Order: sequence, then C-alpha cells, then structure tokens
Amino acid sequence: MGKPIIALATPPLKGALSIIRLSGDGVFELTNRLFDKTITPEQGRKIYLGNIKNEVGEPIDQVVVLAYPSPRSMTGEDVVELIPHGSMIIANQIIQAYLSLGVNYATRGEFSARAFYNGKMDLIEAEAVNEMINATTIEAKNLALRSLKGEASELMLPIKEAISSLLALVEVGIDYPEYEDIEEASEIKIAAESQQIRKAIAKLISQGFEGQIIREGIKLAIVGEPNVGKSSILNALLDEEKAIVSDIPGTTRDIVEGDISIKGVPIHLLDTAGIRESEDKIEKIGVELSQKSIENADVVVLVLDACKKQLSEQEKQIVEKAQNKKLILCYNKDDLLEDKEDGKIYVSALNHEIKALKEAIFDSLSLSEESFSRPSLSNARQLSLLRQIDEALRQAGEDAESGLGMDIISVSLQSAYNKARELLGEEATNDLSDEIFSRFCVGK
Repeated sequence: MGKPIIALATPPLKGALSIIRLSGDGVFELTNRLFDKTITPEQGRKIYLGNIKNEVGEPIDQVVVLAYPSPRSMTGEDVVELIPHGSMIIANQIIQAYLSLGVNYATRGEFSARAFYNGKMDLIEAEAVNEMINATTIEAKNLALRSLKGEASELMLPIKEAISSLLALVEVGIDYPEYEDIEEASEIKIAAESQQIRKAIAKLISQGFEGQIIREGIKLAIVGEPNVGKSSILNALLDEEKAIVSDIPGTTRDIVEGDISIKGVPIHLLDTAGIRESEDKIEKIGVELSQKSIENADVVVLVLDACKKQLSEQEKQIVEKAQNKKLILCYNKDDLLEDKEDGKIYVSALNHEIKALKEAIFDSLSLSEESFSRPSLSNARQLSLLRQIDEALRQAGEDAESGLGMDIISVSLQSAYNKARELLGEEATNDLSDEIFSRFCVGK
C-alpha cells in the first residue's frame, strides 16, 4: 500500500487511444520527471495536454494527463491517468519509463484493492467492479451497477444493525445483571427476534439466487433419443448451423455447446448425443456424456417427436433422471401435425419456429420483472455468508428456546454479527481480500 504502481487499464490491443493508470505516493513527482507540464496537488483534479518522454529524455508521444490528488480519487491515493495514442509500442514505452523510475507493475485488481483498503468502497462494491467488467448482458451489467452504487450493501446494513442490537442486549444483561432499569434480554425475545432477522435473510437469499441467474446465467441440456431434432433445435436457438444435422442416428457423438441470451438471461446450451442402447464405443461415450449433462444442467429440455403418441422407455428414463431438475418437454416436428394438445410445447426446428420453447425456458426460471431491477447479494461468497449468518441465528434461537443461558446464546449471535461484517468487508482478512481481487483484470 502506498508504493506507486502502474498498469495498462485498456486491453493490450491497437486502438485510437490507450489508458495507463498510476496510483500511490509520489506519482505526481514521477510524472513531472517525464512530462513537460508541471502537476501539483494544489491545482486539484485537472487535465493536462503535453508531451511525454522516456527516462533519458527521448520523446515518446503527445498525451493527455488526468491528475487526481488524494483523497478525491478512485483509490484514495494520488492517481495519474495518461491517455496516449493506442499503439502498444507507445504504451509499453511509457510503462517502461515509469518502471525505470522505481514504479511497480500492478498486480491483478490492485487498484480496486487499494480503493477498498482506503475506504473508497466496501467489499460488495469492489466485487461489483469485476461483475461490471464480466457482464455478458445489459441486464447483468445493470445489476452490477446497482451494487457498485452501494445499493446491494444497503440491503445488509439493517440486518447487521438488528443483529448488533440483539447482541448488545444480551451482552449488557451478562455484564450488568444488577441493573434493573435496562431492557431484559429474555429467551423468548431472543428467539422471536432471531426468527424475524432470519425471515429478512431468507428473502435476501431468494432474491440473490434470482440475481445470480441474471448475472451468471444457466446451463441448459438438450436431450432425447436419436433423430428427434436436438441438433436442429440447438441451431435454431443459436441462429447458426453449429451442430451437424443428419437423418443418420448417432450423428452427434460429443457435447456441442453454444451461448445465447433469452430476455437478458445468459443461457449456456449443451446439445447431446441421442440417448439409446448402442454397441458403438464412441457413441456409448457420447451417451454417457449426455446422461452426465443432465446431472450438471439447471434446465433440461427433453426433445420428443410430436408425431409419437407415447413416451419410449428411454424417454421415461430421462424424465426419471431429470426429476429434480427443471424439465421441459418439447414436441418437435409440429409442422407434420394437424391436431395439437393444449398445454404442450410444440416447435418446428426445421422451420426455426421455436418461440414457444424460448418462452418455456424463460418461464422455468421464475423470474419477475422486479428481479431485473432490484439490487441483490448474488455471488457465491455473498450467498454463502448469508447462509452462515442464517445458521448462526438459527442456533441462537434454538439455544434460547432450550434455555441454555445467555453466554452460550451470545456466542452464536457474535458469530452472526462477525459474518455480517465479513460480508461487507469490515472483517475481511488479507488472504480473503487477496483471493477476491486476484480475479480482477490488471489495471482495475
């Protein structure tokens, strides 16, 4: 912390412009050694246009320099951003000039880590930076932006405060039992309030899973017997001829994958080999992969021949195997039918008429319009800590109902409070924060 660092903040590709970011002690003075204009903190945040040279005085480029004196910067430290022309030769020359002056090249996420440690953002907001960068849909980006603005953190503050108040009540009763004018922390009160807090946490977890679906998407396996049109449906969903289509059974031997977005939700598609008994060694491996894809999928689409009246034994086995999944029965080849049954999902992969299937996939996710507009605690770390807080509160309520004593109850409440602080980053260890920021880009 504090040592000057530098990194390229834009992709290492040719473009109109690049951005090079520096942060830390002495970055203004170091820039003044290479730049032909003088930057001082007294001038406040300011934009400069001038020429930059290397460590031996040779000109490199004409650049725009943005100066952000501490603490009014992204990291809370003195920050300089240089905008040269977008040649990697120029960017590398500028970075090398600073490195020769003793500046360190930044590690992954080091700028965001400094912002976190300097109190410019909490850990939820810091994670949102990475979620913004990795968003694959506008909807996922919008949710990340809400977290970046602090809206997701605000969801946790009243829960932390409620746990803190209950814990304080218990601790006062333990430390000062002789005072009669303080509110008594009875077992009934502790059990009731713990339950109330748990209801709020359950709501956050439920909304968090919805946010996770919008942000990360789902895995969808397309399964069925050979020649029912699985690959044709994959191609229709992708709107490209990615999977080989043939009337020869067993054409698909491996998992064919593709990604789409349905109403803002990323969908990772898995087209699988037709499931049937086979003596062909390669096809048998494909069938095994198909069965495994059912286990790994969030949603399973079982493709059926609409002209057949009954499910085959193989299809019944697929239904049985997918009973704990969200299962969609999709009847293909509806262009060959005259009569259709109500409540069934009919498509024609041949004619790319798959709107009904897309609607069914989206409906299976049980997302409301509100799911896309509200902030949520939705990544794996946040949801795991919410569950740990809930478990600690469950234990506190159970201990209270069992009359085990305030000392024992206090242990569980203290654990819940510590986990709430950890979720916000107030109890984050160096190992934890290092692990989180290591997922970021260099320069972020």
